Amino acid sequence: MAEEIQTLVGGLRAVELYYRPIRESSSGNTAFYQSQTRLNTPGLGTLTPENFRDVAEVTNQCVALFELEVVQAMESAKKFIERDVPYEWLSVYMPAEYLRDVRAERNLMEFCEHLEVHTNKICFSLSSKILEEQDGSASNVLKNLRNRGFHFMLEGFGSDSCPMMKLSEFSVDYVMLSPEVAHFLGKSERGDAAVKSMIDFITELDASAIADGVTGSLQAEQLFSYGCSYCAGPLTGKYIAERFVRRKNDE
Repeated sequence: MAEEIQTLVGGLRAVELYYRPIRESSSGNTAFYQSQTRLNTPGLGTLTPENFRDVAEVTNQCVALFELEVVQAMESAKKFIERDVPYEWLSVYMPAEYLRDVRAERNLMEFCEHLEVHTNKICFSLSSKILEEQDGSASNVLKNLRNRGFHFMLEGFGSDSCPMMKLSEFSVDYVMLSPEVAHFLGKSERGDAAVKSMIDFITELDASAIADGVTGSLQAEQLFSYGCSYCAGPLTGKYIAERFVRRKNDE
């Protein structure tokens, strides 16, 4: 099935994934790579996620778009291995709509087989909107895909719009804290206690917390002391095109 997907529009990639490192705080090494999609359009130029995600999900174009993204992510996973870039997984955004598709598991396994990529090299990042799901079908497909070896990461946890208690219904591997959470650090004892409580909550659900929006080493150290081992943001690096992702010694 993967070979049937058209990845070019007018000679250009329909989508292009950029990657930023997620650092493991105790070692200082990159553990994961998080992707961000740039959408190339004939009339509107290059769009970033905040300009196309909501429209794509309302119009149901998100499923076809996701399959373009996941194929490119798997191609990148192979290239990183060929370059000896150390990483545990790289992420690609998955819309909730895809988790409702009965063909999701079969299609993703076909992509992995065709592109010769192990499932444990791919992490699907989910919007906190997934927590609004009511019927349980998305949660069931998620569990099946985790059993296949794929990882899952919930993004935006702790933002004003995130229904925190619903997280217990979704068995994700990683939870990325909203950048808003890091801004509370160091402002007051109550703010610090709230951040620690949030990390404790994530840990008690057998998931690992990843802090986003981390700007300095002091923040990273404080988060590490609270049990958050991974961080992303200005401290660790910005999104760059796949061709620029190299081993440290090759940069």
